[in-house]
Amino acid sequence: MRTGGGGATGPATGRLSALPPVVRADTRLLILGSFPGTASLRAQQYYAHPRNQFWPILGALLAQPLTELAYPERIRCLLDHAVGLWDVYASCHREGSLDTAIRDPVPNDLEGLLVRAPALRLVVHNGAESARRMREIEALGLPALRLPSTSPANARLGLEAKLALWGEALGRAGVLPGGS
Repeated sequence: MRTGGGGATGPATGRLSALPPVVRADTRLLILGSFPGTASLRAQQYYAHPRNQFWPILGALLAQPLTELAYPERIRCLLDHAVGLWDVYASCHREGSLDTAIRDPVPNDLEGLLVRAPALRLVVHNGAESARRMREIEALGLPALRLPSTSPANARLGLEAKLALWGEALGRAGVLPGGS
């Protein structure tokens, strides 16, 4: 399988390319999204849409002012808490940002995660599209959970409900402040 390249668009093919993984050898929890939205591709930053609840949720759970930090500091803070980020797709065709518009996706090399992050305890899927590859994660011997999407398109659950579910997952991975 191929891995993502980090560019926004391949002009010759019209394909969009995902962001590179954010992981270290000591990463215990990997958060897998589906594919970066338009705002994230433009900014070359995970969860860049201002209404995405990802940074407020993780900031609240990690007791860090993530929404106030510059992107490099956000990433450093996640890594220092043993949290990594990636997406299940390396590239695709898509109009707009909705997962339902993803066409011809090329998967990222999820098997390579074990080499990049041998301390992984848990993989969480940020939404339904990412969770389509949950069985592949479990086949690697890693536990996986589907969490409610932090996307502004997911208004089914409120912030408090998402905080509770995401908090359970972070606690299970031992990455919450004071956790093991």
